[in-house]
Amino acid sequence: MGLKRSDILERIEKGYSLPTLSPVAIKLVELASDDSSSVDDLISLIEKDPSLAVNLLKMANSAFFISAQPVSSLGQAIMRIGFQQVRIMGLSLSLRNTFPMGKVGVLDYENFWRISLYRGLLAQALALRLKMCGPEDAFVAGLILEVGLLILYDLFVKGKEEEVQIDLIHFDALRKWEEERFGMNHREIGEAALCHWQFPDSIIDCQRLYSDSALSKATPGLARVCELARATSAAMLSREARFTDIFHKARNYFDLPENVMNDIILTVLGQVEDIAGSLKLEVDRERDLLELMEKANRTLVRISERISSTREGLSRELPSFDTIDHGGHQGESVEFALQAVAHEIRNPLVAVAGFARRLARSLDPASDGGKYAKIILDEAKRLESALGEMEKQKSG
Repeated sequence: MGLKRSDILERIEKGYSLPTLSPVAIKLVELASDDSSSVDDLISLIEKDPSLAVNLLKMANSAFFISAQPVSSLGQAIMRIGFQQVRIMGLSLSLRNTFPMGKVGVLDYENFWRISLYRGLLAQALALRLKMCGPEDAFVAGLILEVGLLILYDLFVKGKEEEVQIDLIHFDALRKWEEERFGMNHREIGEAALCHWQFPDSIIDCQRLYSDSALSKATPGLARVCELARATSAAMLSREARFTDIFHKARNYFDLPENVMNDIILTVLGQVEDIAGSLKLEVDRERDLLELMEKANRTLVRISERISSTREGLSRELPSFDTIDHGGHQGESVEFALQAVAHEIRNPLVAVAGFARRLARSLDPASDGGKYAKIILDEAKRLESALGEMEKQKSG
């Protein structure tokens, strides 16, 4: 590459090769941090950037801030959002507007921001539940968590003739590929960039904390929430992910039961299109919901196949639900198989059934989504009944 890793990061921290943020957004950082600033001072500044003003009003009136009364002025919006949150919201909106949309080379910017929006909303919802950090900070930290990828792409990939593949879902594989190829990963670049843009230290810290180590109880709450939001959004939006992947880390690291995660996911799906408008994004909520429902349905199909094979008297070892796609190992008796089914299938079945019940209550029964949710719910009930019969057989 010609330059050492430390040289590149130092240049990024000084602003070299970084996109230029809105001058109003940069000034907003200084003004909102000044204790002597008034609401009128902020209004006068924000009015100089009509796009920022409109988007802050949209944000204040969105599902992000729950209130029965709409706001109609910048003053009301600032009071609702808060001085410090106006600062980081303004920076985030400006950051979003800095980069292009559509697909440029191998990078799909629209998909990048779509994934980022889901991650931010999941972080907000998780923060409200876990109370480890402020929900607005969590939204912003989640939204911009992978912004370093856009900068890395500009620095090293865009315009090059060589073929590369940027996978926005499989974070660990992407990070390792970046380190092997460029000698650094996009989180390091993101950390340097956010330092230059004067984001809060707590949000900058999230850049250097990732993967399972970021979920430990020793990690700051905001970084823990962002990592769980990242893993959850990846499981939701990846076609190859299984429905049960959504719940794994939440249960293991935060003791969050499946019904809580179901509520969080459905809350996010209810918010996503509204917030997308504030960020000038196109999000197809119905498509994403149907894909999630299809994941749930595929889970039920696998459970049904396993129950059917067991009922036919096949004696198999069923070590875990994670191996359900790959078949089991020979066991000693049908009784052992029944015990394994009852123990290992109950949790994923309960998760799918809970999701379907909540979904059915939130959708119009006559809509395509409502009809599909009822099919899933009916099948979940049938399998719950079948599992109950098997448990009786086992105890008998």
